[in-house]
Amino acid sequence: MISDITNPIFHDEAKALQHLEVSRWNGEPYCPHCGSTRVHRMGGKTQAGMFLCNDCRDKFTVRTGSVMERSHVPLHKWLLATHIMAASKKGMSASQMSRMIGVTYKTAWFLCHRIREAMDGATGNSPLGGGSGVVEADETYVGGKARNRAHRKPAPEKAVVALVEREGHVRSFHVANVNAKNVRALIVTNVDRTAHLMTDESPVYTRLGREFGAHYAVNHSAKEFTGVGGYKHSNTAENFFSIFKRGVIGTYHHMSEAHLGRYCKEFDLRYNTRELTDGERAAVIVKGMEGKRLTYRRTDKLAA
Repeated sequence: MISDITNPIFHDEAKALQHLEVSRWNGEPYCPHCGSTRVHRMGGKTQAGMFLCNDCRDKFTVRTGSVMERSHVPLHKWLLATHIMAASKKGMSASQMSRMIGVTYKTAWFLCHRIREAMDGATGNSPLGGGSGVVEADETYVGGKARNRAHRKPAPEKAVVALVEREGHVRSFHVANVNAKNVRALIVTNVDRTAHLMTDESPVYTRLGREFGAHYAVNHSAKEFTGVGGYKHSNTAENFFSIFKRGVIGTYHHMSEAHLGRYCKEFDLRYNTRELTDGERAAVIVKGMEGKRLTYRRTDKLAA
């Protein structure tokens, strides 16, 4: 995807449709219902972008079988919103998005969440730290502080655990309670057993560390932040959290517990694609839209 915001795909519906069809099918469309390649494009203005499968006889468009399915938002606005979120290092609020692309706040809010759904897993799900790599594990808390609320009770703090592979990817998760059981479930399913695990002195990681190639802990309570030689530390995870917190404080201000995990995936993707251009990052997100759905009813139930 081209980074230039004046590109026609961000303003012309026909250009946007053509761009998405190339991104998804590269000239060889197939039926998302049955997988058949025996399809043909339908004619007429009322069926623009519509295909008919010759095998299952179902109709489909480039939106079908993606997070864009059944959305009435024009495709060029989908592409523009995706590019804005890819380029905004500390995130983009739904309120600002609604003003920038010309939709209601409710539409922008749902649109942003569907783009975050596309970000989940878009950069791969293979275990972190394979081949005796180094993975840092740490936790932080998102929520208000009492000193910042003069008249109201602050929102309860919510925990986020991050697993950061040095020179590699990050995966962060909202955890209801930071205890040995919950943290172990996350780490053993996302980190290779040959990895060297770096944590702080928290007892949450003590027994868990024995399950990996090596475990090193820095004692933050004793003002120890880097071991001898600079190998033993969890500073990479702290750096990720600093970006995440800038997004919380400066952009979103509040993240509901129901959707915190999806916000985590947003910051994960931008970190994991930090060496790409904004346009290349947006292209990764567009590919991640395929095979996923997020209905408003589902987000509404989560928020309830």
